[in-house]
Amino acid sequence: MNKRLHTRLAFIIIGTATCILIISTISVIVATHYHISMFHDQAASMNHAVSQLDYHLEQALVQSIIWTFAGSIILAVLIGFYVAKRISKPLVDMKQAAERMSDGQLDARVKISGRDELAELATSLNDLAKQLHDQEQLRVTMTEDIAHELRTPLATLKSHLRAFKDGIWEPTPERIHSCYEEIERLTNMVAELEDLTHVESPAFQLGRKEESLDTMIEHGVDLVSAAYLEKKVDLTFSCSPNIRIMADRNRMIQILVNLLSNALKFTPENGYVKIEALEEKQDVLITIQDSGSGIVPADLPYIFERLYRGDKSRNRKTGGSGLGLTIAKKLVTAHGGYIWAESHKHGTTFYFRLPKENR
Repeated sequence: MNKRLHTRLAFIIIGTATCILIISTISVIVATHYHISMFHDQAASMNHAVSQLDYHLEQALVQSIIWTFAGSIILAVLIGFYVAKRISKPLVDMKQAAERMSDGQLDARVKISGRDELAELATSLNDLAKQLHDQEQLRVTMTEDIAHELRTPLATLKSHLRAFKDGIWEPTPERIHSCYEEIERLTNMVAELEDLTHVESPAFQLGRKEESLDTMIEHGVDLVSAAYLEKKVDLTFSCSPNIRIMADRNRMIQILVNLLSNALKFTPENGYVKIEALEEKQDVLITIQDSGSGIVPADLPYIFERLYRGDKSRNRKTGGSGLGLTIAKKLVTAHGGYIWAESHKHGTTFYFRLPKENR
């Protein structure tokens, strides 16, 4: 069993008290024996034996008290300095590491020794430092990605407006519509960033209650059906009306819309997208299969990362903000499920499994 800090301190206190008692006992025994021996050596030639005995007993007690006091003080000082050093050193190290982190040195770490509460505190501090370091790296990466995403539509708008201003282009409906698309893209990206920030905040909570999975899928399909009709992509779904799960209805529909919108982007005209829900023992497995261009195997591990897109050209037709799949994954995880994708030459299939009950 691991010794905890309070157990170690208890042993130190008990050990100190025991040592003091041992010192006092030894002092009394040795001093008394010494003076009694002196009395016996002198008793034969002394007339006042009783008074001499009283004297030696008094001396024995006084000397034993003095030796006990001196020994106890020395022992307490030595143990006190030892304990203070052992306890304060890791705390001082953690304080210095925290100060380095506050100065921006997020790679600072505390050396861990032992297996008590101080070691656990050092481990927690190191974990916090790692999370801060990861968050800082994520912040830098996200800032760069957002700058890249904003730069493209803003550059397009700037060039169009300058051409209008200089009279190079006529403000035709088609060109004005192109500017409108870029503005719409910026608006959608800002909205998705706000939603992702909300989903990742510690205060985020789902409003889960028992819902019919069939009606949620039907609602999600209705929301994207117009876009599917416009692109001439066939959208079908299959789900038993008896499947019920504990879920946040609005967030579930958001997951479906994000995945269906993503499938539509990469599915060509006259293609198809199929949704199927299968009931398992304690879970529900939902699959969304498309007949699109598929995902390059090298991109599959990263498709759920924020602002990641396999389409490096970032054109408007297959562009998107790169946040839809990230939000979908966060929401699936918040429901206690998990999501993954498989892809091949003639399409991609997204799977997400959700528990039917709260976990």
